[in-house]
Amino acid sequence: MRIIGREREKEILEDAMYSGRPEFVAVYGRRRVGKTYLIREFFRDDFVFQLTGVSGRGTKTQLDYFCRAMNKYGKIGQAPAASWADAFESLSILLERTPVRKGERRIVFLDELSWLDSPRSEFLPALEHFWNAWGAAHPDFMLIVCGSAASWFLKKLFRNRGGLHNRVTRRIRLLPFNLTESEAFFQDRGIGFDRKQVAEAYMVFGGIPFYLNLFFQGRSVAQNVDMLCFGENAPLNDEFGELYHSLFRNSGKYIAIIQALHAKQKGMTRDEIIDKTGISSGGGLTDMLEALEQSGFIYRHDDFSGEKDRYNYRLVDFFSSFYLQHMRGNKRTDSGHWANFRGSGAYNNWIGYRFEVLCLLHVNAIKNKLGIPGVSSKISSWRDNAKGSSLQIDLVIDRNDGVIDLCEMKYSSGPFAIDKTYAEKLTSRRDAFLRAVKTKKTIHHVLVATDGLARGKYSHIIDFTVTLDDLY
Repeated sequence: MRIIGREREKEILEDAMYSGRPEFVAVYGRRRVGKTYLIREFFRDDFVFQLTGVSGRGTKTQLDYFCRAMNKYGKIGQAPAASWADAFESLSILLERTPVRKGERRIVFLDELSWLDSPRSEFLPALEHFWNAWGAAHPDFMLIVCGSAASWFLKKLFRNRGGLHNRVTRRIRLLPFNLTESEAFFQDRGIGFDRKQVAEAYMVFGGIPFYLNLFFQGRSVAQNVDMLCFGENAPLNDEFGELYHSLFRNSGKYIAIIQALHAKQKGMTRDEIIDKTGISSGGGLTDMLEALEQSGFIYRHDDFSGEKDRYNYRLVDFFSSFYLQHMRGNKRTDSGHWANFRGSGAYNNWIGYRFEVLCLLHVNAIKNKLGIPGVSSKISSWRDNAKGSSLQIDLVIDRNDGVIDLCEMKYSSGPFAIDKTYAEKLTSRRDAFLRAVKTKKTIHHVLVATDGLARGKYSHIIDFTVTLDDLY
């Protein structure tokens, strides 16, 4: 096995490995994104000690598994510790007894860290003492902690105001694969999808390695979707509920936010989310939105209206959206459900919205194609607040070089053709944007289309074109 993509993450781990000082590395990200695989493969399971927390279990069970791991790695016949303080004391003794050659590391890997921190367990104070009293004093020591609960990592670790304040030396927020990594993943498994097929698979499952690994070689994207998502024995039938319940306490509120954002594909402001979900502004909404954003479920960007702290939130987790639109309440068991749906007009609407999200998640690739990878820019959306207006621009790139790119994103089966009506729409929207924002910057129309722009009488209105290949 080998690690697909993850180039920046591997650089961070490589640098930590040879830094010559104690390292406290935290890796977090949503379930199924490949955190544990990355760590185990990068370090080839060469750990002095490794422990995985158990979901929903109390301190006694967690300490029992800790004892088993101690006996595995230390072969010392130890009885379960009475507390986490005792457990970490025994771990420090094991580390002291472990010989290490010059230039090597003593690595401890604690996986699903938040599960170890069960209620009233006193786990965090014990971890604090272990790091401060032993770990930080040994230049050859590396502690790697990993977990899926972004909210726990944000509150308990990164913003810790006690003994772990500023102790984490490296953070890795592991996000889903991008298109390039997804393409490489399929190729590594001998699945020969072309780039449109990879994109279609991505717009159903996102770049989640666990889901992509379920694909069968020799079957089309549609066949794989039918096999994985529809029917009584489909492996992802119950994935949506399990996903949120495993990541978030009070998961019902998180699901309510996801459902509200799914119902309004173009995104919602914070006030709109409050109105739709009934979650009060002081009811932990800020923390919930941040946790969903950090986990990669939602995307937050500025609203170009200029109002301070006004953001637009959009659902960008492809599988959540697919489940809510196509799987929830669907009792179909026929093997060709998705294959038949692909030929409908509803499919064209679905893939059009999904392609917009795909572009939002690959905005850096769009900037590269525009030749502005190093130009500071602000990513936002814009809605016309004029009474009765429904004009909206889903992607605005406000550049520091005096240009604003108004991006139009279109999925089509061939080069996208602009007719008179569409050209007038773009002009009207640009004029409304200029009246609203009163900018002196140059306005460019950018078309992001799967197969580019068809040349014709009105194609001159587009200043720059980005294709699907460019998103790779």
